[in-house]
Amino acid sequence: MRAARLINLVLLLQSRGMMTAAELSAELEVSERTVYRDVLALSAAGVPVYAEQGRAGGYRLVGGYRTRLTGLSRSEAEALFLAGLPGPARDMGLGEPVRAVRRKVLAALPPGLRDATERAGQRFHLDAPGWFADTEPPPVLAELARAVWQDRVLTMRYRRQEEVTRTVEPYGLVLKNGTWYLVGRVGESLRSYRVDRIVAVEPSGHGFDRDPDFDLPSFWAGRAAEFVRQMLRETITLRLSPHGVRMLGFVAEPYAVREAVEAAGEPDPDGWVRTRLPVESIDVAYTYVIRLGPEAEVLEPPDLRARLADAARRLGELYR
Repeated sequence: MRAARLINLVLLLQSRGMMTAAELSAELEVSERTVYRDVLALSAAGVPVYAEQGRAGGYRLVGGYRTRLTGLSRSEAEALFLAGLPGPARDMGLGEPVRAVRRKVLAALPPGLRDATERAGQRFHLDAPGWFADTEPPPVLAELARAVWQDRVLTMRYRRQEEVTRTVEPYGLVLKNGTWYLVGRVGESLRSYRVDRIVAVEPSGHGFDRDPDFDLPSFWAGRAAEFVRQMLRETITLRLSPHGVRMLGFVAEPYAVREAVEAAGEPDPDGWVRTRLPVESIDVAYTYVIRLGPEAEVLEPPDLRARLADAARRLGELYR
């Protein structure tokens, strides 16, 4: 542990030039007293660390000293591809490998490019969770991530209407709009589970052989599309104004919007089109059409049309 910290200290000084004890302490997540001891140990080992006194002082490497200890460990090499996702990587227990690989990459860059990561960080930021969502990671996420990395079988308790127990070969984790999902093989089939509904996990102590043809992004894209298709169990018939057609993309699911656009007939003399829109339920359809306002008219089913007519009457009374 200390050897890795000493290497990281040298890499920090190599990439940033000069740093104070407080800055090193914050980066390495140790006390300043530990930083002082580490600097003495490096000096005793022949690493030319020089301390400059005064307000603008700090530690730096003397004479352009550069270490070649920038090789990546397996965990750091794997974490390299998560370096742009510090929040999700931290939630999966990979915060330190991501920080370590970032330091090593910076140390390997020529001086003229070492500000690249800072420039990018100042200009682009990925905020994965959705609005009004709980940003705390599920308690079992780090344990699941370890099992995914190590290809280890898990026994987990999962909460649906009632609690069930499953033995899973964990193939991957997906972060969708702030919600984590586990993709795993149960028996002969691949399934997905919301991580925040997993009550507890227990490693079985056994490994499994991963299907070499499995591709997580392709699997998830297919499963997500199938989920949306199964969710949209009802269909309504609409007339939409030209503006209503444009607004539909801000109201309904993208899959449903594509279906509606493809099903649209020719515009009438006023530019309105007739189409069919897949929806999750009639209640959801009601909220969609309310948001479209006077840019949409429901033709079928009759119950929904009557419900919206009543809503229009009540709105008229409110704004009379």
